[in-house]
Amino acid sequence: MKKTIITVVGKDTVGIIARVCTYLADNGINILDISQTIVQGYFNMMMIVDSNNTDKPFGDMADELGELGESIGVVIKCQKEEIFDKMHRI
Repeated sequence: MKKTIITVVGKDTVGIIARVCTYLADNGINILDISQTIVQGYFNMMMIVDSNNTDKPFGDMADELGELGESIGVVIKCQKEEIFDKMHRI
């Protein structure tokens, strides 16, 4: 399974989750876990997704999600799980 960590941060507005989830569904990317919170008007979401069933290269997915984030006023970042694990290992 190719897991990817996606983070979304920015000022809260209507439709952030819907837009991100629509992109993922349209590209065959399954959400395995999701956590979101709003603190004093700021939206923060972390998702773990399975990108096994997408034909899209990781770089393209990350770029497109970044552009989507810009269009809705948030910052969206993607990291491969193995890189995330290695970065946070002591």
